[in-house]
Amino acid sequence: MAWVGTGLVWTMTGGVPTSRLFAATGKSSQPSGGAEFSFVQISDSHIGFNKPANQDVTGTLKLAIDRINELPGSHDFLLHTGDISHSSKPAEFDAAGQIVKSAKVGQTFYVPGEHDTASDDGALYLEHFGKGTTGTGWYSFNHKGVHFVGLNNSLQIDAMGKLGADQLAWLKKDLASLTASTPIVIFAHIPLWMVYPDWGWGRQHGAEALSYLKRFGSVTVLNGRIHQVAQKVEGNVAFHTATSTAFPQPAPGKAPSAGPMVVPAGRLQSVLGITEIRYVPKHSSLAIVDSSLATNV
Repeated sequence: MAWVGTGLVWTMTGGVPTSRLFAATGKSSQPSGGAEFSFVQISDSHIGFNKPANQDVTGTLKLAIDRINELPGSHDFLLHTGDISHSSKPAEFDAAGQIVKSAKVGQTFYVPGEHDTASDDGALYLEHFGKGTTGTGWYSFNHKGVHFVGLNNSLQIDAMGKLGADQLAWLKKDLASLTASTPIVIFAHIPLWMVYPDWGWGRQHGAEALSYLKRFGSVTVLNGRIHQVAQKVEGNVAFHTATSTAFPQPAPGKAPSAGPMVVPAGRLQSVLGITEIRYVPKHSSLAIVDSSLATNV
């Protein structure tokens, strides 16, 4: 597991991760063999937040979209892994949607965070971003040979990370018809692995979902929630959490509790960021590039 404050390129081959600093090059590079397609992840924009850790989260989300639009090459779509809003208010969802709409990507896919569902069990989230999904907002789609699954593991505040019987049954059925060689990308808000359970960063509830993925040769799990990059590899599964576009949080155990962390104003952009993911056919894993909002791309 690596905790990093700057961007890096992360490539998996045969279950072994290798990486190099992204900030050192100032641009992303094509993996060997040429990319079949690439997409981008952002997370935890918290539109509506206005405290010392960042009093202009709208501005930093706009900057994140600008950074995406400056990336070389084209990107097929954008994933937002939750906490779109801070208080699940209509104006917050509207503002976020308008900003994200300016991203030069084919489409944007969302999953909710607990800040998007706490006030109304996710009704407004579903109205704005969850149309056509199943249950409380889970769904899947195929793209150029890769199967993507968006999960909602943020709805139950007293048991965050829990998927529930209905969602697990749906997931098992969704995966059943796929061959073991199909690359799988799971995206959700709360990590499906135990990053730091004392702060609610990962729960045992993800274990059953992960058990359905054991037969697949390539599985990537993308999350948000912890507002910093964390990586882990377990067998065929590569876990990756994204930075926030709103504010950082302390590293696990480095503060009395999780929560918005104030950094010097000039340093804020360096601890916020975006994630670019490339898929190369016949490679066992995805290449992941994290870059801060301060990075020139």
